[in-house]
Amino acid sequence: MAAAPVRQRSGPGGPRAQLPPCYYEGYLEKRGPKEKAARRLWTCLCGNSLYFFNNAKDSHFVEKLDLSGFVSLKDDCSRDRNLEAARLILRMKDGETKLTAPNLESRELWKGFLYSVVDLNVPSCLTLLPGQLQMLREIVDKERSRRRNRTPTRAPPSPLSVPLVGEIPPCFRPVSRTEAEVLLERHPDCGNMLLRPGRDGCSLAVTTRQDLNGSVFRHYRVTQRDQGGYVIDVENPIPCATLHEVIDALVEKTAGTLQPFLLEEPYEENITYVSANDENGEKILHTAPSSPLPKAPALPPKQDRWPSSPLSRSPAPDRRILTSPAPASPTNPMRRLILSPSPLAQTLNEELKMKLEMRRATQD
Repeated sequence: MAAAPVRQRSGPGGPRAQLPPCYYEGYLEKRGPKEKAARRLWTCLCGNSLYFFNNAKDSHFVEKLDLSGFVSLKDDCSRDRNLEAARLILRMKDGETKLTAPNLESRELWKGFLYSVVDLNVPSCLTLLPGQLQMLREIVDKERSRRRNRTPTRAPPSPLSVPLVGEIPPCFRPVSRTEAEVLLERHPDCGNMLLRPGRDGCSLAVTTRQDLNGSVFRHYRVTQRDQGGYVIDVENPIPCATLHEVIDALVEKTAGTLQPFLLEEPYEENITYVSANDENGEKILHTAPSSPLPKAPALPPKQDRWPSSPLSRSPAPDRRILTSPAPASPTNPMRRLILSPSPLAQTLNEELKMKLEMRRATQD
């Protein structure tokens, strides 16, 4: 039987009714770190834990696996007697649990649901359909709401409860001791030292991880001095003016073996949006095109309503130049233009003058 999305089968008053909401369920073969053989169990992902039942109708679970100690999840490529089966290795802080799904599609879905619940973020490295991705987004929202509304047994550590001085180093994480160990073990390439709030809420702590035939964790208390600054509480206390100096001191004391933990948060690579189908009203997740939008064509330059010839655009010559008195300088070009007519003009003037004189003589 393949895994299926939530189908509650709990009876009234049964233990299943008291479990967190079930996000996913189906048959898996499970073999824990201390088990010699695998067992086929009905598995339910309820909240942040896996609950195992002997069959789908049982109301009492036989095992529980809390995912708060999650370290990694990877495919197991070893062959199984069932050629269609697909294996998984779920690595927890206290050991590895091997899971076997009925087929590759079921394994991919289990990975998607486990990553979504643990990281509270939809994984982008899996091959899933748009409808399945939308289902995972809804699970992430439900789990976030569940964790936000549940009553905590004790107040979680918060950087606001500690009166910090100066800038906070980027390796600061508002996590508990156990969560800090899990972060460092899950992301060894991001550094091996982080700063976190202390358990009492009035101090800080530095958690480090090194590899010596396995993970070796160390925790150092950092307290704030009354006269200002901080001190690393070791056998020979190390005073520091700021939290940045606390981190620098540990890096220097270990000759660079300890490095600040810097984890880059994942961001979406594409723009997505949800729209409803006009025919059946079904909502579909769309991916916006990654190519740049075409630019609107540029408008042609505004022209005059009545086109004019190039000659009419030139300014009209000032006729007053010919009639205005020119300066008395002999070198003035305008004076030469007025007082020195061309030979052709002189010839025309003489001919007109002669014709006028002949006409007068004839009239007389």
